[in-house]
Amino acid sequence: MLLVCFYQLSSYGQTAKEIVQAADAKMRGTTSQAQITIQSIRPSWSREMTVKTWIKGRGLAMILVQSPVKDKGIVFLKRKKEVWNWLPALEKIIKLPPSMMSQSWMGTDFTNDDLVKESSIVEDYNHSIVGDTVIDKRTCYIIQMIPKQEAAVVWGKLLVCIDKTDYLELHTRFYDEDGSV
Repeated sequence: MLLVCFYQLSSYGQTAKEIVQAADAKMRGTTSQAQITIQSIRPSWSREMTVKTWIKGRGLAMILVQSPVKDKGIVFLKRKKEVWNWLPALEKIIKLPPSMMSQSWMGTDFTNDDLVKESSIVEDYNHSIVGDTVIDKRTCYIIQMIPKQEAAVVWGKLLVCIDKTDYLELHTRFYDEDGSV
């Protein structure tokens, strides 16, 4: 094991955990704004959703659904551990009750609770560099993240591609406990 750690330090200059810490700090900052495409792929169907997010620290976030058309305009607002939902078709704001927190978020594998959870990709996972790749002409580390046994996380494994220059997280693949995407 010591030889593997030495290889990572000599070949990459940083440990996988340090790379993930840098990417997490860059993504969170004091504020952030992003446009995200979420793909849910199953054997018999697939779904793609585009959302725009605004985040301030760990306590405030807003998610605006931009597509598909039938969901366009739905907004989620997170304030600390509370989540509100604006439904344009009903012209109503609804506070999500605790009983709905374990339900699927917008038909994805994420839950409503995932929106407010304070889990940490730095502290709740063991990290290892498993390779390199290129995404949109950016050279990236491929980092495998396996949850620690005591971590309260849903995913069995994450594969994260982080840009080597700017430490931007460009792609994440989520695996369930059985290893399925």
